[in-house]
Amino acid sequence: MFVTSAWAAAPAAGGGSMITSFIPLILIFVIFYFLLIRPQQKKAKEHRQMLDAIKKGDKIMTSGGIYGVVEQVEQNTIMVKIAENVKVKVRKEYIATVRPEKEQE
Repeated sequence: MFVTSAWAAAPAAGGGSMITSFIPLILIFVIFYFLLIRPQQKKAKEHRQMLDAIKKGDKIMTSGGIYGVVEQVEQNTIMVKIAENVKVKVRKEYIATVRPEKEQE
């Protein structure tokens, strides 16, 4: 008896179709795509192209802040000269930037 009266008192759901209830969610996804996802994908693509273009003699900076000159390029790693007689092997992913040739040290 109490259950049936409780169900009877509940407001009737309805008014509007299923699509209109999803419009705000779709708009939020579109905004996130253009403000967050797309620029991040573009930046990742540019970084991959920069890594593919690295060659011997390029001046680079690692993501750890180490400056050096590329001595040898392999498939996944790069040998970087950071001082006289000091060379370190760095994974390509950790190269942050290729410095311009005319930049002062």
